[in-house]
Amino acid sequence: MSELLRGRCLIASRQLNDPNFQKTVVLIVEHGSHGAMGLVINRPSSILVSNALAKHFDLPDIDELVYVGGPVEPAALLVLHNVSELSGEEPEVIPDVFIGNSAEAFEDVVRRVSENDPALRFRIYSGCAGWAPGQLEGELERGDWHIATPSSQMVFHDDPYAVYELMLHRVLEECKILPPAPVDPQWN
Repeated sequence: MSELLRGRCLIASRQLNDPNFQKTVVLIVEHGSHGAMGLVINRPSSILVSNALAKHFDLPDIDELVYVGGPVEPAALLVLHNVSELSGEEPEVIPDVFIGNSAEAFEDVVRRVSENDPALRFRIYSGCAGWAPGQLEGELERGDWHIATPSSQMVFHDDPYAVYELMLHRVLEECKILPPAPVDPQWN
């Protein structure tokens, strides 16, 4: 596959039995000859962001959860956010979604949270999903994943548990080969 998938979502096919990825949606944040990296966007943990970052930042009590970004480097924290001036040198992953893994990125997001910035949307992820060179392409050829273009609304969806079915439905609608069923059954 020559198409780079940065900024696209992988939606686990129903036959994908890997417990790390069953019913997941993975936003690809890096993809190239070196391999690929993504974040599972629909798997919240039970850990509050304020607890996860308490040793590093003085945070107000917020009820946001840390998300399980994937099985690779589970102690590493990354943040997705929607504020372009916080992105530094990082380009958008998709329109209105930026990634940060530096202390400065976290400090900036935390500062905005403490200021109750109404425009700020963010998610903190523990770990990521990673693929060696050619590995993701092999999984795609095997049919383990569907590919779709996400929106920032999907990445920051209020109900992360609904994201898988919503994205899978979008993929299946886009892949329909047959025309839609006729409105009048007599037309059959």
